[in-house]
Amino acid sequence: MTVRCEWGLKGVELLRDRAGVIVIVDVLSFTTAVDVATARGALIYPHAYDRSADGAARAEEAARAVGAVLALPRKVAAGGQYSLSPASLAGAAPAARIMLPSPNGSTLTLACGDTPVFAGCLRNATALADSVRAFAGGRDIAVIPAGERWPQDDSLRPAIEDWLGAGAIISALGLPCAPEAELARISFEAARADFAHLIRTSMSGRELIEGGYEGDVEMAIDLDVSDGAPLLVDGAYRQ
Repeated sequence: MTVRCEWGLKGVELLRDRAGVIVIVDVLSFTTAVDVATARGALIYPHAYDRSADGAARAEEAARAVGAVLALPRKVAAGGQYSLSPASLAGAAPAARIMLPSPNGSTLTLACGDTPVFAGCLRNATALADSVRAFAGGRDIAVIPAGERWPQDDSLRPAIEDWLGAGAIISALGLPCAPEAELARISFEAARADFAHLIRTSMSGRELIEGGYEGDVEMAIDLDVSDGAPLLVDGAYRQ
């Protein structure tokens, strides 16, 4: 059993047929939102992110098909409406069905094929590692930091919050690591005393804070406050 770590969609495509389980890490904010909502007993259905009118119509149709509420874009959602903001999901009703489009975490989840997939973040790093270690059954574990997207060409922008989140999970797994996973582990352990400041002042952290979502960042950097391990079952993350 070896822990492997590769970035983004290409990482999923590389490792999905080699690993016994995949952990998607999208700290700001998809997997943090998933952990917060599923801890309340909600079901989170990932959906491809498409800002076009046709994409919005497809998302609405997909949500209706599973009896889910479609989460709105963060900047559009009003009070009481669900969005990618973890704070908006903190009051999710038990057994609520929520469809959550995301350009990174949802997209990667849907690319995992038949390989079991968990949603990992800083909030659930240790609890999730315990569940994943048992679930893998001796097979390799793939930890995938999602990263962000450059607006110019939609290419992958590595994101330190996802690297540190992946490192926290890998550190908690305590298993032999491929070099890439070992470096993520070392990075988190070296930054453990200061990781919250690093994430607050990172590009992703600053974007959210300057946009008025400081609370989302604070929820995301709250290490090991959750005992959840959201697993995708029948198209929805649940605990």
